[in-house]
Amino acid sequence: MDSSVVLLVIAGLVLIGGYAWYASLITRRNEVREAMGSIDVQLRQRFDLLPNIVALAQKFMTHEKELLEGLTALRAKVAAPYAKDDPKAVEEHLDASRKLEMGMARLFAVAENYPELRSAETVTRAQETFEEVEGNIAAARRFYNSAVTRLNNAVEIFPGSIIARLANVQPFPFYEVEDPAAREPVDLNKLMA
Repeated sequence: MDSSVVLLVIAGLVLIGGYAWYASLITRRNEVREAMGSIDVQLRQRFDLLPNIVALAQKFMTHEKELLEGLTALRAKVAAPYAKDDPKAVEEHLDASRKLEMGMARLFAVAENYPELRSAETVTRAQETFEEVEGNIAAARRFYNSAVTRLNNAVEIFPGSIIARLANVQPFPFYEVEDPAAREPVDLNKLMA
């Protein structure tokens, strides 16, 4: 065989391999987008539930106005549009979501100090619905983190790192939530700063 034919065959194999790796990266990035969409659906349910919970709590919790206003402000921050292709924007969105989750946990903890609130059936149902939504968010978070792991592995391991750099495919952040037992009380004034 002529050496030019061998070089063409090798170059062709490298191009085919590079394209296959590129297609794999794009597929994995799209899986991350899909998983983020699943999280957004669950977060939307949380957003829709929050005004009802705050309205119920306002009837009873006159001394917790600051907490309720902080939750409303956080809800608006989390509901704001963000660039799903930008890992930094995704990270900021997930961080705001974590803060909202911690604020809601704080609201339910404070509600324990109001017996009339605890005994209200609508509040009990709202809390059960919220806990169900949180379970759905946890499932969506696992799906998202799994997709992120696959993408990040493909982006960070050679030769994927080279192809990812050429295709501008970046690693995405994980959606991590602190251990509830390790949480400190949430100061919404600090979160809003």
